[in-house]
Amino acid sequence: MSPTATRSPRICREVGNNSRSTSLSIALILGLILLPWASAQARYASIVIDVQTGEVLHAINADTRNYPASLVKMMTLYMAFEALEQGRLKLEQDLKVSRRAAGMTPSRLGLKAGSTIRAEDAILAMVTKSANDAAVVLAETIGKNEMKFASMMTKKARALGMKRTRFRNASGLPNRRQLSTARDLATLGQALMRDFPQYYHLFSTREFTYDGNGRTYKNHNRLLERYEGTDGIKTGYTRASGFNLAASVEREGRRLIAVVLGGKSARSRDRHISKLLDRGFTKVARLADQESFKSASGKSVERPSFNVKTAYRVEAKAKTVAKMAISKSSASHSSIASYSVQVGAYYGYHLAKRAAAKAAQRVPELLSNSRAWISQIKGKKRRIFLARLVGLSKSQANQACLKLRSENMDCLAVKLSNKVQVALNKQSSSSSVPY
Repeated sequence: MSPTATRSPRICREVGNNSRSTSLSIALILGLILLPWASAQARYASIVIDVQTGEVLHAINADTRNYPASLVKMMTLYMAFEALEQGRLKLEQDLKVSRRAAGMTPSRLGLKAGSTIRAEDAILAMVTKSANDAAVVLAETIGKNEMKFASMMTKKARALGMKRTRFRNASGLPNRRQLSTARDLATLGQALMRDFPQYYHLFSTREFTYDGNGRTYKNHNRLLERYEGTDGIKTGYTRASGFNLAASVEREGRRLIAVVLGGKSARSRDRHISKLLDRGFTKVARLADQESFKSASGKSVERPSFNVKTAYRVEAKAKTVAKMAISKSSASHSSIASYSVQVGAYYGYHLAKRAAAKAAQRVPELLSNSRAWISQIKGKKRRIFLARLVGLSKSQANQACLKLRSENMDCLAVKLSNKVQVALNKQSSSSSVPY
């Protein structure tokens, strides 16, 4: 008889209980170790937002924390654009490559420690190649070191309303404490357009040639070529995150932002986000038709109160863009003449656009060669959309307003400060500021 068989039932029960207790303890310890990873690993999440109205057209797990992967670079670029705007960084500035930056894992340019890279090239390398070494170079330049820069990123995220986002590096390389949500990343996409219209066009750069090695890199965002109206923003992938994408698309003056996290492959992610955008555009078109019907049926259209001071608030957003004339970018630029006519302020983008078209039809001899410019500002109730026709001389603007007022239409001649230039998206024709 074996030794085990001679044990009493009580002893056997105690041995069994101890064995189960040990197993449970091991499982508990492993669970505590793996929990931070398991809590956010490659969960599917998605959101689609109408930028003009802020309406959420679709959302699944939109507030679930996930690993953002290289979508983190959207915030790194936001911080770089802010530094450019404030004069703390210059496009032509040579940035030193540290040993740490040079040691980043792919995707990367292959920068050598001790070498330099122009800030302009580092930005384009992040946009197209999603270069991790370029991201760290920018982080160390702006924040002195990447850890401090990540803290700055998180602080900025809170200021932008990204309540469930925490950054731990500038590249998006795996870090179990670096988490975000589909909703927060969509918020970041909108902030890039709203706060830096003079730089946003860079996200539509389809390829970039780096003089440092003579190689040309294509943008990882294939929607730029495959989905009409796409002009950004960023792809991302790690094993833990799955395939991520934040996409911005404008069609017929309507802009949607879509974010998908946790895709199974790049191809299936792209197909899926395209379907979500298709449904989104169908929905906004239906809602616009309903509102147009209400307007045509004689029901009053809500318009915000408006004054001259409000008109000039928009000009603060149009900073000098001439410095951003990057020869390798596929984006185009257009000079705005010194005067415009403002023909109304509305609580809806399409209402403002329709007002601009109506004004141009009323005074074709003066406004036929002008261009509609729909801008938005923050109102007391919600966003206000200003309808303008730009590209006019002072005389043309004043004459046009006289004729429009004689036909009981609102009109205000507005001088654009410093004859600023505003970046145009390649596919955009209806809005000089790409909201």
